[in-house]
Amino acid sequence: MTFIWPYFLLSLLLAPLVVWLYLRGQRRRRQVIAGYAALGFVQSPAGRTLGWRRHPPYALFLVGLILFCVALARPQATLSLPRLEGVVILAFDVSGSMAATDLEPSRMEAARAAAIDFIQRQPSTVRVGIVAFSESGFTVQPPTNDQAALLATVNRLRPERGTSLASGILAALNTIFATPEPSGAIYSSLTPTPSPTPTPAAPGSYESAAIVLLTDGENTAPPEPLESAQIAADRGVRIYTIGIGSTAGTTIEIEGMTFFTRLDAETLQRIAEMTDGEYFNAQDEEELSAIYRELDVQLVTRPEKTEVTALFAGVALLLLIGGAALSMVWLGRAP
Repeated sequence: MTFIWPYFLLSLLLAPLVVWLYLRGQRRRRQVIAGYAALGFVQSPAGRTLGWRRHPPYALFLVGLILFCVALARPQATLSLPRLEGVVILAFDVSGSMAATDLEPSRMEAARAAAIDFIQRQPSTVRVGIVAFSESGFTVQPPTNDQAALLATVNRLRPERGTSLASGILAALNTIFATPEPSGAIYSSLTPTPSPTPTPAAPGSYESAAIVLLTDGENTAPPEPLESAQIAADRGVRIYTIGIGSTAGTTIEIEGMTFFTRLDAETLQRIAEMTDGEYFNAQDEEELSAIYRELDVQLVTRPEKTEVTALFAGVALLLLIGGAALSMVWLGRAP
């Protein structure tokens, strides 16, 4: 258990003081009774006594006070809470060809705008993660509902070098299945080769997660993108491809060399078909909402750090009320 305001735990020092005051009061009470008995005002010092019933009301007050002091520190506990949830991984092409200007102001900015629009449209039941890929792929933002973190990540992405669609797909699959160690992952970041294929699932059958591939579709680095698409299909994960650029193409200068680049819509359509996904153009903003509409959210149990201040405060209040009630019934007065 952790505390948001741990310095309020110093208030627990009041508990020993309360115990000392109570014991001191009981000692003085016995001294007074003994004094009255010596003067003859009390017929028998051993007359009607409350015995053990004198103490429980004060014990309840003490425990209630301790819990109230803990509540002031705003305790947090890690609880496994069930929730409905789906996951979408934005696999973002950051290769050098994304700097082309056949889409205004550039392919990168068009992809960024599509990603931002998609993130802002997401319902609360969908977590979004971001994978960036050029010659290799890597997770730059684990799945989250924090739109500010997602938008900041998208805005940091910049064009780099070559394009490996397969690396983007495989990195996205690793993020979905959250395999912590490269040895057990779908691929290693150094050598992107498929692991032993599990029993193939029906394409699109893994309905609580999907990959959104934002790219111009030109593949310039191994492995073969359709092989990686087949790995996704065998795991039932849909890939929705978003084409960035024009089929007419344009030229771009990279490191002093001029290259011709164009949108490879055919490859992107093939990837979408293999995985039971769908192909979109980056400018079809309204159609992109179909991606998360087709997600089938599932009930999952995920450990979350949750503030339990209300629980401590509620129990403390019940104990204080219980102590007051017992005091009125047994002692005939409030403590």
